[in-house]
Amino acid sequence: MINILYLINHAGKAGTEKYVYNLVKKFNGRETNCFFAYNEPGLLSEQMAELKVPSFNISMKNPFDLAAAKKLAAICRKNKIDVIHTQYPRENYIAILSKLFGSRAKVVYTCHLTYYPPKIWYFINRLVMPFDDKIISVCTEGAKILCEIGAPSKKITVIYNGIDYPTDPCKTDYIKKELGLSDDTFVIVSLSRLSPEKGLDFLIKSMRELKNKTDIPFVCLIAGDGPLKDDLITLVKSLDAESYVRLLGFRLDSAKILESSDVFVNSAKCNEALSFAILEAMGYALPIVATDRGGNPDILKPEHNCGIMIPFDDAASMSDAFLQLMNDKSFAKVCSDGALKTVREVFNLDKLLGDTLNIYHQALL
Repeated sequence: MINILYLINHAGKAGTEKYVYNLVKKFNGRETNCFFAYNEPGLLSEQMAELKVPSFNISMKNPFDLAAAKKLAAICRKNKIDVIHTQYPRENYIAILSKLFGSRAKVVYTCHLTYYPPKIWYFINRLVMPFDDKIISVCTEGAKILCEIGAPSKKITVIYNGIDYPTDPCKTDYIKKELGLSDDTFVIVSLSRLSPEKGLDFLIKSMRELKNKTDIPFVCLIAGDGPLKDDLITLVKSLDAESYVRLLGFRLDSAKILESSDVFVNSAKCNEALSFAILEAMGYALPIVATDRGGNPDILKPEHNCGIMIPFDDAASMSDAFLQLMNDKSFAKVCSDGALKTVREVFNLDKLLGDTLNIYHQALL
């Protein structure tokens, strides 16, 4: 079996960490022997401990941290690591530098970003990234940006994120009971980190516009935490929107929330790759309303029939999208069926696993 070391700087609880967890949980002891290394601990490092995956803490102060590269090389030699699978530029550079200290492991980099760095990095990437053995982008936009910022195009493969989905998703009134909502309330949900790139201020303002367009009772639930929490609470209050916009904080019951919602919204402003949250919502047969940023166009292709894509910062378009799903039940059903069909056929975990394993084998050739 192949020995794979998954390397990440912050072992937290976002989509990238979910990507690593899914790979390790499915691969370890079957297709590969998995190892894990990280800098900052969090939920993912705790999950690796629960899975009994050998784990190593490596201080990674910057992308050119030679001490980190030396320690990583020693770990790779001792554990006969075949492939280091990196997740972000910092750890990718460190993995490449580890080759200077005797690591013979191949380096596979997954780019989870749709981000243009400062221009100096274009030059540095052209010097360093040819030493990546394989590069994965989780969306088409990410692959395009990688080529523009200096990554070698011949080494890039687009492999969409994938999820395990419920075999028979069902609707419940779980969240309506918890929040005391009426049975006829239309539930809009967002699972998102409360940070600037997620565009949640735009979402909240769109809810205000929707309120002015309809008498149908609705609520927008935003589940997640992050640095903008206080600012968003203030915005909701300033718009007098507390009755129909609820900030739920970080939740561990996201599946139950999705089961009891009517539509999922992604309001991303920038830096959005291929959202696990959208895919999970599709697994519960929820129609999607999403901005035209990052990997969202890969999900909301016309042939997928899974929802409505709108321009970012166009509150009229976003509110109209929800209004259409509220009023046109047949259209909502088409989007619901399309979401479930698409996540089963295009964004499923088995496809992600097979394609990624194939990349490991290609890197070792």
